[in-house]
Amino acid sequence: MPLKTPAEYVDSLRNMKIRAYVGGEFVDSVVDHPSVAPHINTVAKTYELAHVPEHEDVMTAISHLTGERIHRYTHIFQNADDLIKKIQMLRLLGQATGTCFQRCVGLDALNAMYAVSYEIDQANSTNYHARFRDYLGYVQREDLMLAGAMTDPKGHRAKKPSEQEDPDQFVRVVEQRSDGVVIRGAKLHNTGGINSHEILVLPGTGLVAGEEQYAIACAVPADAEGVVFIFGRQSNDSRKLEGGCDIGNTRFGVVGGEAMVVFDDVFVPTERVFMNGEIEHCATLVNYFATWHRANYGGCKGGNADVLIGATAKMTRILGTDRNAIVKDKLIEMIHRNETTYASAIGSSALGYQLPCGSFMVDPILANTVKQNITRNVYEIGRLSHDLAGGFLATMPDSKSFDNPEIADWVRKYYGANPEYDVMERIRFGRYIENMTSVTTMVEAMHGAGSPQAQRISMLGQADIEGKIEMANKVIYGTDDVAGLPLPDVNPKPDADEVSDKT
Repeated sequence: MPLKTPAEYVDSLRNMKIRAYVGGEFVDSVVDHPSVAPHINTVAKTYELAHVPEHEDVMTAISHLTGERIHRYTHIFQNADDLIKKIQMLRLLGQATGTCFQRCVGLDALNAMYAVSYEIDQANSTNYHARFRDYLGYVQREDLMLAGAMTDPKGHRAKKPSEQEDPDQFVRVVEQRSDGVVIRGAKLHNTGGINSHEILVLPGTGLVAGEEQYAIACAVPADAEGVVFIFGRQSNDSRKLEGGCDIGNTRFGVVGGEAMVVFDDVFVPTERVFMNGEIEHCATLVNYFATWHRANYGGCKGGNADVLIGATAKMTRILGTDRNAIVKDKLIEMIHRNETTYASAIGSSALGYQLPCGSFMVDPILANTVKQNITRNVYEIGRLSHDLAGGFLATMPDSKSFDNPEIADWVRKYYGANPEYDVMERIRFGRYIENMTSVTTMVEAMHGAGSPQAQRISMLGQADIEGKIEMANKVIYGTDDVAGLPLPDVNPKPDADEVSDKT
């Protein structure tokens, strides 16, 4: 059965020659670096839970290619139930780790490429889809972790890819060979890339004629020649090197360990190329990916918020405020906002529809609504957590103060609260709240899967305003009523000439 264990996942990374820089310095092994280890431990949890019998239904699926049981993170959505189970899986993993588990971008990129490769073949009589199915089979057999690489640096944002002074601001093909292509450029905010097996590179925007070199989709091993990862800074990264409870989420880290991935003239063989110049399909590819990915946030952020709500509730007990009616009401508000976003993700999945390739897409307007809610509700849940936990989140001493005999008694005495709890519980839970409501986590909630404005633009386009106007006209001017009821007269709808005269 193609399901890796956590240990097998870690060992597989050790066997790779991933070239990475952390803190500006080259690292020999990403597995052994304390800045990366918590993120690897988080992904290991995704492998672990797939072996737990009670979670088999949400963590695994049956491959439509082979009929074998596979990890849901390598599965192509076959029906609405698959979409719902995906959201349930994300909430479960969020509850188990309290952070980003990094595999969602790869899963959604996998599904987007599966669908669009089919549509390209239908339009152009190419063989991308069969090629991609072969690659998908490999991913499923080996139970690989994929990093989806979508976001280009973009350079001057007012200019198109072909108008950039530096053409490498968007990943592009710099050489066409008989056996493959050579790509150059970079992708930013690459979640989990530094500890993935494969990078699925997709165009990050719609393209126009003359920009064919940027219409490239392909799969690249994370340790391929010319691939370099530059690990991003996070709000607590130096604390990881110090150790101790000041880290916050000590075991699993903050969000997804995002990195820049540079493609320095990387050769990609033909069998790993799934789009090469088909500009007319790039917008569809981006839209498919974004729609699936935006629905995710009701699951993953829902699970994360479950942990944050729990930590906040525990903090109110440590402070002795848990029985206060105002405190209870604020916890209720946190719960309400969290369940609202989760419900919209489940609804988006339940109303999914079939794509031409046979796989299933979530309801688009509800998916965008999920992400729009996240950009607000995550902040509001964090604000309420700050409110209930108190100002000491910003000023609490570091853990070393509790070990220094000259001051330990004072900090223990004056940071103590409810005597039923040791003072260090207040510090540990405070650090977790600080950690999970920091700049890093909030910005990721705001901009992951696209900016808030991107969702609003999508929602307006999907809302069918003209159709809603027609609904209103039928309600206001309709005459299809049951005969014989004492209904008031309906004003006749003005004709075009009458409206013109009045104006």
